Amino acid sequence: MSATTKLPPSLTTPPPPVPHTIISFPKPHILLITLNRPNQLNAIPPVQHFALEHLWDWFDAQPSLRIAILTGSGRAFCAGADLKVWDDTNTSNSASKNPPELVPRAGFGGMSNRGGLKPIIAAVNGICFGGGFEMAINCDLVIAAAGAKFALPEVAIGVIAVAGALPRLVRSVGRQRAAEMALSGKRYDARQMLDWGLVNEVVEDGGKVLEKAVEWAERIAGNSPDAVVVTREGLKLGWEGVGPEQGTEILRTGWYQRLKAGENMAEGVKSFVERRKPVWKDSKL
Repeated sequence: MSATTKLPPSLTTPPPPVPHTIISFPKPHILLITLNRPNQLNAIPPVQHFALEHLWDWFDAQPSLRIAILTGSGRAFCAGADLKVWDDTNTSNSASKNPPELVPRAGFGGMSNRGGLKPIIAAVNGICFGGGFEMAINCDLVIAAAGAKFALPEVAIGVIAVAGALPRLVRSVGRQRAAEMALSGKRYDARQMLDWGLVNEVVEDGGKVLEKAVEWAERIAGNSPDAVVVTREGLKLGWEGVGPEQGTEILRTGWYQRLKAGENMAEGVKSFVERRKPVWKDSKL
């Protein structure tokens, strides 16, 4: 369930409740969000996505909060979507022409496709797969434990990284590296991601990754909050052509709807839950 530590007196309103999440304030002006489903490797179910979206909105609206850190409890940052819940939803809505959305418009964790106002640091303490990686890609800084693992394994189970990662990944690492990651589903270590520019710093002692992230957050929070916000906007303007948010929206409302209507997405999710090899049908896209 959700948990919140003692609130700073500077807050104008308390944070909204978020299931399976610990909300804390490790230093002045810093919000720490800890995903807390360690037995499920912090996989995020639909209700948590939408609650997190409200939390990020609240964060941006709090004048005294200048930066946030996102991390996970246990041995994972976030292993992605809760595929058991996804499979149950597919089964219960198999006859529906308009099944419910599993992720809000702002993306996985309510932030993987979010522009936002203030910077966010990912403290990647362990497994960072699928939607977890989509969130990390959209963070302003990524601090990773040396033992952290990164992957976009969606294609192996018949789905795609539709929550913002694909256009951002191409612009971050280039077409060929992005294709390697997204089309193969291969796993990468923190050092490789550092070399490719997706990680800012690797912490050899994995137990100190959050400590290092707080150090970076304190450094940024010590600068002019106005200058930080406007500088961040200037960096976002460096993305040429169709922006990542618009690109993801085009994908989400176009090709992704055709993917959802086919048989292979449901089969991929079900085969993962049932721990068997998927039986793919020929594409009708």
